[in-house]
Formats: sequence, C-alpha cells, structure tokens
Amino acid sequence: MSNPWEEIALSDYENHMSLESVKQLQAMNSIMKKQFGDYPVRTAMVLGIAGGNGLEHVSPDKFEKVYGVDINEEYLKAVRERYKDLAGILECLHIDLISECGKLPHSELVIANLLIEYIGYEVFQKAVKRIDPKYVSCVIQINTGDAQWVSDSPYLHAFDRLDEVHCQMEENALIASMKDTGYRIILNESDSLPNGKALQRIDFIKE
Repeated sequence: MSNPWEEIALSDYENHMSLESVKQLQAMNSIMKKQFGDYPVRTAMVLGIAGGNGLEHVSPDKFEKVYGVDINEEYLKAVRERYKDLAGILECLHIDLISECGKLPHSELVIANLLIEYIGYEVFQKAVKRIDPKYVSCVIQINTGDAQWVSDSPYLHAFDRLDEVHCQMEENALIASMKDTGYRIILNESDSLPNGKALQRIDFIKE
C-alpha cells in the first residue's frame, strides 16, 4: 500500500497549514530562517521538504549544496519549479526514508520539521546515522489539552489516512533517541500556535 503522503495534494497541505486557525506554514517559515542561519555549515538537508517552504532563506553565499528529500515526487517537482534561482545548489531527492535510507548523501546539517511523527524514532535514527551531520535541527508538534493532532479545517479529509503512519511525539523520547545516536541537545525552544498547539524546536550536535 502506498504511503499516505504520496496521495495528499500539495495545495491541500499548504492551504490547510496556512489557515489563520492553523498558522503552521508561517511559523515554520520563521523557524527555518533560523535553522538555515544558526550554524556554520556549507551543506544542509531538509527531510520532508514538501513544497519547499523556507527555502527562500537559503543564502547562495553560504551554502554550496542543499538537499530536499521527500517521498512525494509531485512535491519535489513543485520545489524545483518554485526555486529555480537555487539551481546548482538545490538538489531534490525522491526517497522513501523508511525503505531507502541508504540513498541519502552526507550533509553537515539535517533539518527535520514535522517529519519524525510520520517515520518514528528508529527510522529517524537510521537516517541520521547514514547522513552523519554535525548538527540536527528538529521541529515536533506538541499538543496541549484536548487539541487534536490535525486541526479542523475545510481540508481535513485530505489527511484521513495519516492515522496509519502518525506517531505522537514526546520531547524526552526524541532527546533520548538522539543521545543513543551520539548527539547531545544544544537548543530547545517553543513557538505557540492556535488551537492549543506548539511547535517545539530541538537542536542537537554530534558528540
């Protein structure tokens, strides 16, 4: 059976994420500006790049190579079209992280935003070991109170199958799994969202 992310239209995903009641696309863009800028690296890899939100913050003066990885080829086509100005720097890779980790190249920085929820800690550990970055910057969604993990919206049914692959994230479990992989935490900060949710950015450095 196909991965649910291969069936979700990019327009549904981005329209949902940018709604005033969700605001994750906007918040993620601000976070990614910092993720790209915070560390002295020449190469970066975005796992689960979707439509390329945040790539406008890639400085050609800083980066030699930025990899965009996704399981959805249509998303990658959109990224290539939207960011033609990054030609020669941006390289899109159509990879299923669960079964094709061996195809991942090395990168000094890994950015994984709202991704680990859909592949699990063990697959993420495997990917990190393969890429062997110095820095790893993750964003996970934290739900508070009775908040549902997918916010109500007109696009809600586009995400019906995500229950098949979604895992609820726990901050301490992620930190522990990264410690087991040889990385220690260097940053932990939260951005509040509507509907009782927050985006938790947790960064790591290789020991």
